[in-house]
Amino acid sequence: MNDDTIAGKWKQMRGQVKEWWGKLTDDELDQAAGKSEQMIGLIQEKYGYTRERAQDEYNLRRKAVEAYKESMSN
Repeated sequence: MNDDTIAGKWKQMRGQVKEWWGKLTDDELDQAAGKSEQMIGLIQEKYGYTRERAQDEYNLRRKAVEAYKESMSN
């Protein structure tokens, strides 16, 4: 799932993202709009993670969404 796909589905995914990273404000989520670099930066800033850990966390969640979507289409 690339940034364009995420951005296109952002309204549907926003609630789940809020559950994962509750420290992110609605304004921050609106501004990031699913763009990976912005999301990773926000996660890093809000949670005090290293860049690598924030990226790993983001990628883990993205893969979980992909796996779920794949299981639903089968």
